[in-house]
Amino acid sequence: MPSYLLESLDSLSLQKEIAKIIKDTDFLDATINTYDLEETTLAAALEDLDTYSFLTPKKVIIIKKIESLSQEDNKDDIKHLLKYIENATKDNLLIICATKLNNTLKLTKELKKSCTYIECQFNIKQFIKDQFTNYDLDIKALDLLIDYTKNDLTRLSNECLKLKDYKMSEKKITVEDVKELVEEKLVDSKDLTFAFTRALAEKDKKQALIKYQELLSHQIEPISIVGLLASQIRILYQVKVLEKKRLTTKEIATILKEKSDYRINKTKELTKYYTEEELLSLMIKLQDIDLKVKTQDVDANFLIELFILNM
Repeated sequence: MPSYLLESLDSLSLQKEIAKIIKDTDFLDATINTYDLEETTLAAALEDLDTYSFLTPKKVIIIKKIESLSQEDNKDDIKHLLKYIENATKDNLLIICATKLNNTLKLTKELKKSCTYIECQFNIKQFIKDQFTNYDLDIKALDLLIDYTKNDLTRLSNECLKLKDYKMSEKKITVEDVKELVEEKLVDSKDLTFAFTRALAEKDKKQALIKYQELLSHQIEPISIVGLLASQIRILYQVKVLEKKRLTTKEIATILKEKSDYRINKTKELTKYYTEEELLSLMIKLQDIDLKVKTQDVDANFLIELFILNM
C-alpha cells in the first residue's frame, strides 16, 4: 500500500483529501489513528504502524505536523519511518500531513521521493459559489466577501448563511449587501494596511481616508502608518517584478519569505493597478514623508492625507 504526503495551509481541504484517499484505497472500514507531532512523538506512531490491528484487518495511521519534527533529535525514528515506507504493509494506510514543508530539508526530499505527494488546494471561490446555488451572486460581491472574511472558513460560512437569509426573496447578492451585512475582519495592522492600499490602488480616496482613520483608531501613529504603507508598496513592487518571470504564487511566497500564500494572492490582486514606475514613485514619496516628519516640524497626519488626495 503506497504512503501519502499531503501539504496544505487549509485544514478543510486537508480533511477532504484524507477522506478521499481513505475511500479510494478501500480503507473506509479501517481503524483510524491520528498522531499530531506537536502533541505526541513520532515513536508512538511508529509503534502503531508496527503493531497488528486486533479490531479490524486494516489501519489508517495519520501523522500530522511532520514539519514540526526536529530532525536532529529524531534521527533514529526518521530512519525507522523511511524504512517502513519502503516496506509498507498492505493492511496499513499511512498519511503524513504538513501545513507547509521546507523543501530544503533532507526529510522533505526523502518523503516526496518515497510517498505519493499531494498539494491540497482549496478553491475558496468555488466554495462560495456552491453556498449560493440558485442565487445571483455579483462577482465583485464574491471578491469583497473573501476580502472581508480573510479566508476564515467558519466565518465565511456564517456570513454566506446570513446573506442568503437576508436576500431570500430577491435571490440576488450585491456588493452593497456585503458592505451592509458583513463586518470586515481585520486580523492585524497588515490586513488593515492592505485594505488601505486597495482603496488607494482603486483611486477610491473616500474609502482610503476611512481606512486611514481606522488605522489611527487602532492607536497606530501616523509615522508608523507611513512605514506600514511603504512595506506594502514594496511587496507590491516585488510581486509585480516576480510575476513577470512567470513564477507561481508559492514560488513568490518562498522568495519573499512569506509563511502563507494568502498575502501574495491578495497582493497579486493589486498589481494590475500600477506600473513598476508608479510603485517606485510611491515609495520615493513615502520616503520623503518619512524624512520630513523626522527632520522637520511638520504634521505627519496632514502629509498623509495630502498623499491620499493626490493619488
